[in-house]
Amino acid sequence: MTLYLLMQEETKTTNSRKIMKDYVELYMKETSKIAESLSTTAMSDLISLISHTKDVKGRIFFAGVGGSAANASHAVNDFRKIAGVESHSLTENVAELTARINDEGWDTSLVETLKVFNPSDRDILFVLSVGGGSQTTSLNLVKVMEFAKSHNMKICSIVSRNGGEAKKMSDVCVLVPVLADDRITPHAEGFQAVIWHCIVNGIIK
Repeated sequence: MTLYLLMQEETKTTNSRKIMKDYVELYMKETSKIAESLSTTAMSDLISLISHTKDVKGRIFFAGVGGSAANASHAVNDFRKIAGVESHSLTENVAELTARINDEGWDTSLVETLKVFNPSDRDILFVLSVGGGSQTTSLNLVKVMEFAKSHNMKICSIVSRNGGEAKKMSDVCVLVPVLADDRITPHAEGFQAVIWHCIVNGIIK
C-alpha cells in the first residue's frame, strides 16, 4: 500500500473515532440530563406504595413487551429476591404467552394470564413501556390495565413519549423525558432499570 493510501486510511480511522466519541459524549450528556429531570417525588411514591404492598402481602405483576418484557423478568428477580416482594412477569412463560397469542389473540394475551392469579386490591400492576400503550400500539397493555382498574389493583408505570394510556391510568407514573426522537427507546428502557433498582434498594433501606 502506498504512503498516500496509508494516510487516507489513517484519516478515515481518526474521523471515525471522533464521530463515535462525539456520539458517546452526546448520549451520556442526555443520560445525565434525563437523570436530573426525573421526578424524585414519583419515585419516592413508588417506594412507599410497594413497601405497603409488601407489608400487606400483596403481589406485583409486571407487564411489558419487547425489550420491556426482558426488563420485566429482570425486575421480578430483584423485587422477589432482594426486596422480598412476591412478583411475577405476565410474559415470563413463553409457552403460555405464545399459546394465548395463537389461540386467543395478542390484545388479550396479558389480561388472560393475569386473571388466573385472581388479583385483588392488595396487588400492583407495574407497566414498563416506551410509549405506555394506546388503541393502536401495545393494546394488550391497555387491556390489562383496564382489567387491573376493574379489580381495584394499583397501577404503577415507567414510560416515555407522552406516557400513553399508562400515564393516564397509573396511580404512580415515572415519565422518562424525550431528548432525541432517535434515542427514545434506548433511554426509556435504560432508565426502567435505573428506576427499579433505585426502588428495590429504597425498600430494603
